[in-house]
Amino acid sequence: MVELHVRKDSRQRLSSFYATGHAGWAESGEDIVCAAVSAVLQAAWLGLAEVRQIDVTGSRSGGRLELAWPPDARDDLGAQAIVATAVLSIERMAMQFPDHVRVIIEAADG
Repeated sequence: MVELHVRKDSRQRLSSFYATGHAGWAESGEDIVCAAVSAVLQAAWLGLAEVRQIDVTGSRSGGRLELAWPPDARDDLGAQAIVATAVLSIERMAMQFPDHVRVIIEAADG
């Protein structure tokens, strides 16, 4: 199962996300659910970094993708739209493939 963990900061603004796992919908290399999740999250990364020119931090390796953006970018309407659209897209995939995709919203610790 792919799990997308979406984090909010203390002001309830989206601040980062990480995805782990594999959907398990089909064999590796043919799993369209896994590919769809990956494509949406990587598009969000590109949108933040290349379109909005936000200095993001992130990593991709072995079934894990992690991305965070700085506090000063969290009020940027373009960044909010990019991230909210990605999260909504994955939430819809989770509704369509509940045994393969899960979205977890995590609030800040303070």
